[in-house]
Parts: sequence; C-alpha cells; structure tokens
Amino acid sequence: MYIDGFVIPATIAKRDEFLHHARTVDAFFLDYGATRVVEGWGDDVPLGTTTDFARSVALQEGEVVVFSWIEWPDKATRDAAFEKMRTDERMMALPMPFDGKRMIFGGFEAVVDIRV
Repeated sequence: MYIDGFVIPATIAKRDEFLHHARTVDAFFLDYGATRVVEGWGDDVPLGTTTDFARSVALQEGEVVVFSWIEWPDKATRDAAFEKMRTDERMMALPMPFDGKRMIFGGFEAVVDIRV
C-alpha cells in the first residue's frame, strides 16, 4: 500500500462547497486506481505548545483543518494516476474551495498496517 496525506485549511462557511469538490475529485482518484479516500473535517484539533495542525497550514479565523488521505495499491499506481490527473480537463475545470498554497501534502510508504 502507498498513502498520500493532506492537511488543508478549509473555510467553515464553505463546507458544502468543499465537500462537493472533495467528492468530485475523490471520484477521480478512485477512477485512477485509489482503493480508498478519506476526508476528515476538523472536530477536535487542539493547539500545541510548539507545533500543531493549525500552524502547519497558517489557519485563519473562520477556517478549520481538514485531514485527508488516499490509499493506493502501490506507488506506481499513484504515480501513474497523478500523471493522468495533471492533464485531466475535468480536474482543471474545478474551482479550488480552499487555499492550495497553504495545503501540506506528501506520499508515504506504509510500514505498519494493523487491522482488526
């Protein structure tokens, strides 16, 4: 498994717009081979003494932190999907309902995966 993780600042008043965008884009990820996509709207995200999710995205008044991840069968599938999405006109036509410059993201190799 390979995982892409995202921390996103989203405007609370635009939650419906964010969810519409997420559902649309997440369907593209699934079309391109993702096995699971999760979007988590911040509910209990405390401020830390040194660092925290809010600081990581320079959270502003009226915003909430969204924590999301995409599960892929492997890195090769993920890399191929991202290459296809760069030229997917459906992706380019979507307005961004959040400040993408403050989003943090990265790809991760799964090294522990414990399930019940």
